[in-house]
Amino acid sequence: MKRDYFSQGSRSDRRFGEQRSGTCMALIDGRFLIWMAQQGAMGATGESVNRQGLLGLLAQALSQAALDVDLRRIYWYSDRSDGLVIDDQIVRLVQAHDADGGASLLRSLGHDLKQLAEHHACDHVLVASDDERFLATIDEAQLSGLSVHLLADESARNMPQMVRTDPGWARLLSQADRRVVVNSQALAEMLQGKTPTGMGLAVEDVEELRKSMQEVVSAWWDEEPEDLREDLRDALQISRGIPQEVDRQLLLRMRQRLARALSLPEKKMLRETLRIVVTGPAVAPALAGDGLPPDTEE
Repeated sequence: MKRDYFSQGSRSDRRFGEQRSGTCMALIDGRFLIWMAQQGAMGATGESVNRQGLLGLLAQALSQAALDVDLRRIYWYSDRSDGLVIDDQIVRLVQAHDADGGASLLRSLGHDLKQLAEHHACDHVLVASDDERFLATIDEAQLSGLSVHLLADESARNMPQMVRTDPGWARLLSQADRRVVVNSQALAEMLQGKTPTGMGLAVEDVEELRKSMQEVVSAWWDEEPEDLREDLRDALQISRGIPQEVDRQLLLRMRQRLARALSLPEKKMLRETLRIVVTGPAVAPALAGDGLPPDTEE
């Protein structure tokens, strides 16, 4: 039976293991994020971060954790005002950690997490804190049906080692539904007052990624029968959008190749690569910026 590029696919096609979607709020302990940024900057001692690029940075980290969520708002907890007024970010002023051992932060962030859970205000919450005292509050929120994820640096990729070196934070991270690893280089840029851009990759890494995408797309294209190739060429010429079945197949192949989910900019690069392979470089640039379908990695 001939496949239909525009069909929704079978139940097995849609059962994409780890991918999750929904709405998300972020509760960020500014002191903790600055500490992580200092680690990424190899000992830099900045006392603030540029929050202008924070939403994009967190959205990228969530996407790479297979959380294709709509990050609606960031709550920023800090003992000082940085004077910035940024859309979709709310500042909560708390006592300095040295003054009360973090009790003020624990009350404020914990209260907000409980409110989000009780009112079913979102599907996911991303928490940035290493305070083990949040364990019970996180557990309670999860029991209400909320998915709670914790922001971490690259050390979270080796949990057995963390259990030995930082057992308290390891216990907190183990409670999370997902451990969302943030790009340390991008965090370091924020500490230096810069706004992170792109995919958080060096130029040579982007070129290597582009090469991998070209190989994956070309191999997939070579396997397709000629009649389906013609259908896809026509679909791209008419609608400029990529059929969901094709998008899903390529996202899955790239995920298997990289052993991780793609970020939003990486997904866009993959779709542009497909257009170049299917329609040729002369046609693809005219279509690259428009008509992207919603992400279908489900």
